[in-house]
Amino acid sequence: MPIVRILLVLLAFASPALAQDGIHELAAARDAAKAFKVYVDGVAKKGERPDLTRPDVAAQLGHVFDLAALAALPPPEASDTNWLPDWFDAANQTHKLFILYGAKPGPQPDLVALQRNMTEYGDQYAIAVSFMIRGMAREAVAGQMFWNELPPEHRTRIREEGFAGVRKNSALFILSTVCAAIQGASKPANARLVAAALRDTREVWASFLLPQDRARVIAELADLPKWAPDEMARADLATFTAALQAVN
Repeated sequence: MPIVRILLVLLAFASPALAQDGIHELAAARDAAKAFKVYVDGVAKKGERPDLTRPDVAAQLGHVFDLAALAALPPPEASDTNWLPDWFDAANQTHKLFILYGAKPGPQPDLVALQRNMTEYGDQYAIAVSFMIRGMAREAVAGQMFWNELPPEHRTRIREEGFAGVRKNSALFILSTVCAAIQGASKPANARLVAAALRDTREVWASFLLPQDRARVIAELADLPKWAPDEMARADLATFTAALQAVN
């Protein structure tokens, strides 16, 4: 079950009111995501490639993956779980539109298409992954606060399973997207951007990931620093891993 859908399960019977902070950013991201999909669909019909550097298209992506707006939000609150998953969902769907563009459907990944997209859209992919890591970290904090505020009688089995699913899927997301973003980065700056997102959110992941998932992340990222194309990225990955190891 996708992360955002699991969060919706957690929010059953919760207040439907949205937090005032973040509403404007969410609306802008949603509108931009819709406009970007229209653009990509139109390009696909013409048999062309999306141009993510085109000013209007770049502006759309800037609204979806708005790192500055995310950073400017006040500290996380439990009520963030009412709106933040929708922003992450818009970001997740948008990045898939260009990183999977032209990929042939089938049981196996279309590595040729993926490699081409990673090369051509590497800058945008790094920004997207950095945004989603930071957004997910905020979701993790808000989700934990929401859980802690629930009366014991409201901590049902469905909610427990849903919250555990969010924690497990966070680890899977980190492993799949981060490895691709850093190993596939053609520019050191892109690897640094993603590694810095992990470094800055390391304390969140150290406490939020389940013990077995922390161990898996530690094991699978053990060799990743060797592939990082930049010394700063390698140092940030080491800092991130050390934070997980300190808890395990």
